[in-house]
Amino acid sequence: MSFRVDVLEGMRIAVGSLRNHRLRTVLTCLGVGIGVATLLAIVGIIQGLNTSFDRQLQTLGSSVLYVQRSPWVQMGNWWEFRNRRPLGVEHAEAIRAQCPLAVAVEATMSETDDVSFQGDLMPGMNIAGHTADWPVVSGYEVVAGRFFTEADAEARRKVVVLGADVAETLFTHSSPLGATVKVGGWPYTVIGVLSRKGKVLDSNPDLDVHLPLESFAAQYGGRRSVAIGVLLPTAADLDRAEDQIVGIMRRARRTPPGKPDDFAINRPEMLAATYQRLTGALFGVAGGIGLITLLVGGIGIMNIMLVSVRERTREIGVRRALGARKRTIVAQFLFEAVMVSAIGGALGTAVGLGGAKIVSLITPLAATVKPLTVLFGVGFAASVGLLFGIWPAARAANLDPVEALRHE
Repeated sequence: MSFRVDVLEGMRIAVGSLRNHRLRTVLTCLGVGIGVATLLAIVGIIQGLNTSFDRQLQTLGSSVLYVQRSPWVQMGNWWEFRNRRPLGVEHAEAIRAQCPLAVAVEATMSETDDVSFQGDLMPGMNIAGHTADWPVVSGYEVVAGRFFTEADAEARRKVVVLGADVAETLFTHSSPLGATVKVGGWPYTVIGVLSRKGKVLDSNPDLDVHLPLESFAAQYGGRRSVAIGVLLPTAADLDRAEDQIVGIMRRARRTPPGKPDDFAINRPEMLAATYQRLTGALFGVAGGIGLITLLVGGIGIMNIMLVSVRERTREIGVRRALGARKRTIVAQFLFEAVMVSAIGGALGTAVGLGGAKIVSLITPLAATVKPLTVLFGVGFAASVGLLFGIWPAARAANLDPVEALRHE
């Protein structure tokens, strides 16, 4: 019962003290709020980037292996990968024939060129040549028309499938199906339009133009290296399939025993690991800045509380003389420190997350506001107040009642 009275009385006195010193309270809250706002703005932006990256990484497929001449993440020895022999369609055919885990296999080449329709020009588009299984491996859907078939490829038909943005730009008021567009000056008949994907790892696949690989090779040459995509039943099959593909590729490329692989097998988690290393360092630096700001705010709280103890020394002496216990005095000053810090934390949380949201609206950076982040902001600020309020509270409780009553 006595403890509950101490708590209620301590809270009442703390609220009264904060109300009586409004300017001091506002300035102290501001110091904590700036630290919390800085920290949570950074956390919100990084959480948003993580969510956006994970979503984009999923478009690569969680159960797809990519066989290419060079790895996605290169550690300074790019010249070694540049001099490797190119991969060809025959390697994709070898994987399709010899890898029992492969559900579908596709090969892709790419080039940059202009696309036009009746005078409307889209320069510098990514022109991709594929084998017929590309939509199955990549997870794309054709929302209008169809994708090209092996028959189209064998006959080298001049057909094209457009990305969503290309179709929308060139055919604002009409259907693209059956129309003739020029790809690099060559006429192609539009037979399909792909579903919209949005940006993926700083590129926009909705601006891609897709040709049968044979037609692509006839126009741009077929001696360049292909990228091979291999779809597996589940993500659990990645390791086994990778072992199988390594053996198939070494045989197909006649790599002697003891020699290193002259190809790379890429997996989405490689990009995820690199991204986590980069953002981990960024988060550490930015979080350190926020914590330093909070430390300054906490020192400000401790300073103000020490001033408050000095100003109320006589009041403390009177209360101790009337029978107030040390724990009552401690509770009073701790409540005051925690309350001013929590108020600053709440305001800082609102400002920080609001700032992160504004940044996401006016810049390419994403931001995500999670409920736990809000609770973390207020709770962390209150903890700062509790930590930095311990010494002033202990100093107030340990004042000698007689000396405190003599204080002017």
